[in-house]
Amino acid sequence: MSFSQRYGYKPIRETIQYESMDIDLRNSLWNALWQYYLNEWESESKSIETVYYGRYDNFFIQIWVSHLKKPIDTISDSWDRNFLELRNHFFRCPWYEVYDFIEFMAQLDYDNTDKFIIYCNYILEREKSAYRFVDKYITEITSENEITEIEDAISNTSTLKTVQQHLQTALALMADKKQPDYRNSIKEAISAVESLCRLITQNQNATLGQALNHIEKIGQVELHTALKEAYSKLYGYTNDADGIRHALKDQSNVAIEDAKYMLVSCSAFINYLIAKTAKAGIKIS
Repeated sequence: MSFSQRYGYKPIRETIQYESMDIDLRNSLWNALWQYYLNEWESESKSIETVYYGRYDNFFIQIWVSHLKKPIDTISDSWDRNFLELRNHFFRCPWYEVYDFIEFMAQLDYDNTDKFIIYCNYILEREKSAYRFVDKYITEITSENEITEIEDAISNTSTLKTVQQHLQTALALMADKKQPDYRNSIKEAISAVESLCRLITQNQNATLGQALNHIEKIGQVELHTALKEAYSKLYGYTNDADGIRHALKDQSNVAIEDAKYMLVSCSAFINYLIAKTAKAGIKIS
């Protein structure tokens, strides 16, 4: 993990690329376009004297007319000029226009479309984008509300350093592009809840289940029984599923969607508990 990830200096909306796109993601999507479309058309264009013949003609006309919305008579008879104009547009346009373009390309009727979509989704997951191809359309898979819950939880625990550190570590482990660690991200997310409950009960040796039972029993914090049971079961899941909190197995089925769900759920529960304790007049430290 980088310094900025470990200590929470990198904004969450950049760590999880929501309404943003870093240069690594943009470069990777361009490489996908090159591999599945542009390289083939460049090779074919070498044997064509002008753009007004063959598939090369149709390729650029579709982009100019239907996507860039430029006058058709501005298409050059030179592959290099058209390619350079398209490339400049791709690397200068806002992040959302990049998604517009790769979505447009996916909807064209070419042989490589399915492979292009699969490869783009691999890139989007690897680079921790908040978006994916579903069918042939770019779809948001991480919402504004989910990111806000994480942001609020990290902000709300600024004076509760152990809780905040668990949350920041969970985020960093999930968002690591080179070596994501989803199992330990889940462990850190649930540990953040456990750490907060220990602070509320002033019992540093309590498990999450014990702390939740104590909070419910003393009645100082109004905690719905069903909600308490739900998080107790969630704690049980982390104990059992693929060795998340205990000895790790050789292989794991834990995926990014599991880690994201746990981080968002634990962040929301932390925000809920902090609001409830404040309402009950309990000072956490």
